[in-house]
Amino acid sequence: QVQLVESGGALVQAGGSLRLSCVASGRTFSTYEMGWFRQVPGKERVFVAAISYSGESTYYADSVKGRFTISRDNAKNTAYLQMNSLKPEDTAIYYCAAANRYYRGHYPDPPPVSDFGSWGQGTQVTVSS
Repeated sequence: QVQLVESGGALVQAGGSLRLSCVASGRTFSTYEMGWFRQVPGKERVFVAAISYSGESTYYADSVKGRFTISRDNAKNTAYLQMNSLKPEDTAIYYCAAANRYYRGHYPDPPPVSDFGSWGQGTQVTVSS
């Protein structure tokens, strides 16, 4: 398994932007498809975005499509989530995760939590109105 550490969460005003980072340990990061999820206390963890191991394929939840961008830099063992036009409803703990399967560009709607075997500790994003 790969170890993941997220960073970049903060308090931001509505309409603002943040970039989350997820640094992976180990030399096999480039072989994992990666995802971002978010969770509000008392609710289930939900899918936000996913990216293939090469970065060629991406997939987004409808709620963030057009506002968020997932990317990766395999040379730096890092995945990113660029979040623009943030809304108060984006407030959550954001988790990055490494998939334990290959989607090869064919993503279920949405990719389930159970498809991801390694998780970071999460980073808090709070959007004020």
